[in-house]
Amino acid sequence: MDINEILAKCDHTLLKQTATWEEIRTLCDEGMEYGCASVCIPASYVAQTADYLKDKNTALKICTVIGFPNGYATSKAKVFETEDAVVNGADEIDMVINIGWLKDGKYGAVKAEIEAVKKACQGRMLKVIVETCLLTREEKIKMCQIVTGAGADYIKTSTGFSTAGATPEDVALFKENVGENIKIKAAGGISTLEDAEEMIRFGASRLGTSRIVALVKKSGRV
Repeated sequence: MDINEILAKCDHTLLKQTATWEEIRTLCDEGMEYGCASVCIPASYVAQTADYLKDKNTALKICTVIGFPNGYATSKAKVFETEDAVVNGADEIDMVINIGWLKDGKYGAVKAEIEAVKKACQGRMLKVIVETCLLTREEKIKMCQIVTGAGADYIKTSTGFSTAGATPEDVALFKENVGENIKIKAAGGISTLEDAEEMIRFGASRLGTSRIVALVKKSGRV
């Protein structure tokens, strides 16, 4: 697979708690240089990043995370976070579902929350993180149905902050069960170019990764 094709599907990510503005700025510079889809960053850096990128004549998008990483904030809090991120310049929103609600069978509440956040996106792209490592196969399929019904743009495997990340098997399961308009983002644990190619081959349209750009730089393939 062409390396530039892989890079164009990458959300170049830095979400660690110790992230500094210098690191975020470097992330942006790398994202622009290597043709990534977006930079995925903490909400507190969205406004500063938007200001940094505004005169750069770049297609690089700003992505941020909502209800991250545990997903158990109230729906009103997630909506406020989303509205604030949009005002600050976010182009894409990655929200974490309330996993406890899913396990309690509160499917209507999970769907309503996604719908509320989607409305708050005001036309921006919404990716819904379901944290596959904590779900049964049946729960994963249910979330495919809920995400499809709620009108989100993507279903996303993982935060990268739990017990495991994306697997090709989960990507394939999503591909079989989401609606035709729902895309898939694989995130967490994508540590090699081979991992990235495999996720794409199984159906992922986006990759959330902090490592691919570094691997490409090291390999000198671009």
